Amino acid sequence: MPEIPRLNPAIRALESGKPAFVTFAPAEIGAAQAIGAAGYDGIVFEMEHSPYDIRTLRDCMQYMLDRAQILKSGSLAPAVAPMVRIPPNGGEMNQFIAKQVLDIGVYGIVWPHVSTVEEARNAVQACRYPRPREAAYYEPAGQRGDAPRTAARYWGIGQQEYYKRADTWPLNPEGEVLVVIMCEEKRAIRNLPQMLKEVPGIGVVLIGEGDLSQDMGYPRQYDHPEVAAAIDEALAICKEAGVPCGHPHVDANNIEKLVEKGFRWLMPAPSQSFAALDKGLRASGRK
Repeated sequence: MPEIPRLNPAIRALESGKPAFVTFAPAEIGAAQAIGAAGYDGIVFEMEHSPYDIRTLRDCMQYMLDRAQILKSGSLAPAVAPMVRIPPNGGEMNQFIAKQVLDIGVYGIVWPHVSTVEEARNAVQACRYPRPREAAYYEPAGQRGDAPRTAARYWGIGQQEYYKRADTWPLNPEGEVLVVIMCEEKRAIRNLPQMLKEVPGIGVVLIGEGDLSQDMGYPRQYDHPEVAAAIDEALAICKEAGVPCGHPHVDANNIEKLVEKGFRWLMPAPSQSFAALDKGLRASGRK
């Protein structure tokens, strides 16, 4: 059987040293169809502040499948990888929702409000299948339940190949699943060096500047010196640890500056900001 190439376009971009361009979008079929044909690496369906409806999420993912694109590319990799931001905050430790969305085939999960080592470890563990202690990449020990049939079919591979691929990157270099933790409080930044040191398997740290600014007493004042300094501190911590850092509020006015600063997970808004996507691709040498 020929080797199956990288399936997750966002990971492909990050592996190549380029930033990944991913957008938030509501779990609506129209949005899924539009984004599926756009130049993003991934889409994060928003289910933290929108209703958690796994049937709608599944429908959106099905409508993103494009047989012509698969045939033309000669690859099973989607043009745009479907991911989801789940509702529970990190401290709620709700692994069952991660299990449900992974079992329908998402390529990544954004975990809101992850602020401690314990919460970060829980996020990674929930996205990994168990394995023997002597196996490679054992820690953090996986706790995902075994029900791969639907996800394997969505990815277009057999169940044994799915087991091989359905692990967290970059902990497992063959993994196709991204664990994105959101850093949204002052204590999260304070604990971030320890999280990144003690919890392998975190793929991206996404700064939640809205909640961070609330926590600091400057709601949505993103340019306030203290808020800007906190964001820069989180970015510096990520750079030192070699973990991609993400920015959620990207538009045509700030995209080039964010690329220059070293953010590697950039989230232009859907439909309104294709100009930001185009500028970002050019600024990062991807176009």
